[in-house]
Amino acid sequence: MDSIDAIFFDWDGTLVDSAQMAYCALWKSLGNLGIVVERSLYERAYSPDWYAMYEAFGLPREKWQEADDLWLQHYGRNPPDAAPGAPGVLRELGRRGYCLGIVSSGARSRVCGEIEALGLNGTFQVVVCGEDVGNRKPHPEGLERAMTETGRAREVCCYVGDTPEDMEMGKRAHVRTIGIPSRYPNSRTLVRHGPDLCIESITELLTHFTAPISRSSA
Repeated sequence: MDSIDAIFFDWDGTLVDSAQMAYCALWKSLGNLGIVVERSLYERAYSPDWYAMYEAFGLPREKWQEADDLWLQHYGRNPPDAAPGAPGVLRELGRRGYCLGIVSSGARSRVCGEIEALGLNGTFQVVVCGEDVGNRKPHPEGLERAMTETGRAREVCCYVGDTPEDMEMGKRAHVRTIGIPSRYPNSRTLVRHGPDLCIESITELLTHFTAPISRSSA
């Protein structure tokens, strides 16, 4: 990945180990609205787009905002857990001169709150969240916005994520893709979606990104 100087990351599952917390929050929020979340259906229907999940569980559209609010309440009762090694890797990549960013389907209030809680303020040059775009993953709008805001051409960018939707978004944005499996259900098929590089742990990024081309050639 010698030509890369900007690395954009998914948040949930990639930098934050949030899979179990997300499931519990959905189970509680839909339970508050009278819907039982069966784990087997959750596993089959899982999507990073919660509205697709609401449809799968038969939640009426007029209840979606209430479900969103309840989910944030339940999820926010627990502090975020960084993926093992993630904070140190991010700090080292920044020290090496890479432009770092987040492109997430999550709510800005939650993602930015978790960035602060994990002591990562100032780490990212751009943070694009669900409400910042009109089209969610796997549409490339989020990544395209991140590239525009950082002034980076797609040829020097890559996207790191844990799901097929992440890989598809990266490919549709014509950037390099890196897959890291997580505990989210759809991450099990990650390899089948052809990431340019698939690694087992975020710490492996440090062996593939030693210095941006612009810096190493200076």
